[in-house]
Amino acid sequence: MPAYKLIIFDWDGTLMDSQARIVACLKCAADDLQLNQLTEKTLKNIIGLGLREAISTLYPQLQDEQITRFADRYRYHFLTANDTPSGLFEDVQQMLEGLIKKGFMLAIATGKARRGLEPVLRETGLKHLFHGSRCADETRSKPHPQMLEELLDEFGVMANDAVMVGDTEYDMLMANSIGMDALAVSYGVHDKNEILKHEPLSCVDSISELSEWLLNCENY
Repeated sequence: MPAYKLIIFDWDGTLMDSQARIVACLKCAADDLQLNQLTEKTLKNIIGLGLREAISTLYPQLQDEQITRFADRYRYHFLTANDTPSGLFEDVQQMLEGLIKKGFMLAIATGKARRGLEPVLRETGLKHLFHGSRCADETRSKPHPQMLEELLDEFGVMANDAVMVGDTEYDMLMANSIGMDALAVSYGVHDKNEILKHEPLSCVDSISELSEWLLNCENY
């Protein structure tokens, strides 16, 4: 099995079970703008993209001003008004602590905005376990690899020294485009068969399997 210096995690659907909250807030924002409601499957499919990219994918007819308004309403519901529960998948903290003890550097590459990621890092108590992160409002949205490239530069490692862990095709695509290994999880938002088309190293079905896979990688 390959050895890595840096493990880069997606957040929503990989470490946090937040898809129900995201979908609920997208629906609320659509209601606020009096837009037609889309299916839950359609809404789930854009999780992982940056917010503006997600909105324009869902509602391509919207102009920039409407996209901005939709984004504002989504953030209002997600950060303030909506009480749909979301939490870490079971044993995530234990896994991350084990990886730190083994000497891995850990980072996050997420479609969330910084204003969305920072509160959940504080609330979950995980902030101190990550050495770095990139959010979609700071760089280009997935599947463009810019956030991975910036993290590699920040840590001074090559693409073959890192692995991307995610639950969507967007995660696989951005890793593939720069020759970085990718490890998929099947318990997130995208269908396992669709993810497997992008030839990840493996596709695991639970946090326990993910932890075992990563902890058994030989470290430099």
